Amino acid sequence: MPKISKKGEAMPASPIRKLVPYSEKAKKRGVHVYHLNIGQPDIETPEVARQAIKDCDIKVVEYTHSAGLLSYREKLVEYYKTVGIELTPDDIIVTNGGSEAILFAFNSCLDPDDEVIVPEPFYANYNGFSNSAGVKVKPIMSSIENGFALPPIEEFEKIITPKTKAIMVCNPNNPTGYLYSKEELEKLSQIVEKHDLFLFADEVYREFCYDGVKHFSVMELKNIEQNVVLLDSVSKRYSACGVRVGAFISKNKEVIQTAMKFAQARLSPPTYGQILGEAAISTPKSYFDMVIDDYVARRNCVVEAINQMPGCFCPNPKGAFYVVARLPIDNSDRFCQWLLEEFNFNGKTVMLAPATGFYSTKGQGLDEVRISYCLKVDDLKEAMICLAEALKVYPGRK
Repeated sequence: MPKISKKGEAMPASPIRKLVPYSEKAKKRGVHVYHLNIGQPDIETPEVARQAIKDCDIKVVEYTHSAGLLSYREKLVEYYKTVGIELTPDDIIVTNGGSEAILFAFNSCLDPDDEVIVPEPFYANYNGFSNSAGVKVKPIMSSIENGFALPPIEEFEKIITPKTKAIMVCNPNNPTGYLYSKEELEKLSQIVEKHDLFLFADEVYREFCYDGVKHFSVMELKNIEQNVVLLDSVSKRYSACGVRVGAFISKNKEVIQTAMKFAQARLSPPTYGQILGEAAISTPKSYFDMVIDDYVARRNCVVEAINQMPGCFCPNPKGAFYVVARLPIDNSDRFCQWLLEEFNFNGKTVMLAPATGFYSTKGQGLDEVRISYCLKVDDLKEAMICLAEALKVYPGRK
């Protein structure tokens, strides 16, 4: 029998989805599962976006341009201008979700065995994408004690090698919700400029910044515009995860031309997704005001509840819709599986993402979980009650 590839064997399982079989079994037993494991918003996709699909009368669903519909890219230019980013349509390649944009970045800018420095914990699929591209993630540790702030620049200097070709940040951050400040990113830009590195920035949660704090984009950094690659998506911004449309953006023409070769190889991004994405840009500001108010209430519900549980700690993040919490447990993978296999409180349980999958450093995240607060406040309150009760009886409690 033929053997699968070493690359396939090395491909990590998703900490977000690997427990799905246990969740399905729990539901078959009649247990209600609160899904706090995945960033799937329950907020409605904007009406203007949904209506665009309803009104679409395409007779033949053709390939679009490999860079995406020109009308959509022109609309994206208008959108980015509203957040202080000046672009042209030629700076943008529309992708099959933000995931493909990340793969384009790795494949266009890095060679096999090159290194990309990423503050950890980080979005778990970065590990998978780096494996697919044959590049190595070089983690740099951030700490829950200071809310997962950007590590000191001196720490970046210590791990840069001749193989280091890029630094990658997610801002606001998944999984921590940390929002990097202008000052932090300016310090990072000094390292990028000094060592002539690429700076990849995953900014898909740009709209979700709280407590009056504004987002600062890497595209606004001075002196390194040729080093910067912006990765974006409509999934979270417009609660449209299933349309699978993102964007790969750079003012570096050589980078765009190279990524375009990968774009041509996969032919085109999805037509209907682009139609929805283009229409979504006309979403009124009132929609985001409502969404942000909703997420602030949800965040407060989760953070306050966890910090009232004995032995638990949860920072209060300024962005995205996730928290990483430290719990008095021996092993987050075992705990999260136990919640689904052996525990329920009044017929209910919670599904969390073990934080071990958001680190590439072995042994990290054993007492941490990522929680997505994408459910309604009433559901989150019930989920937090379940979590508190679970911690009282978990056999591996520390």
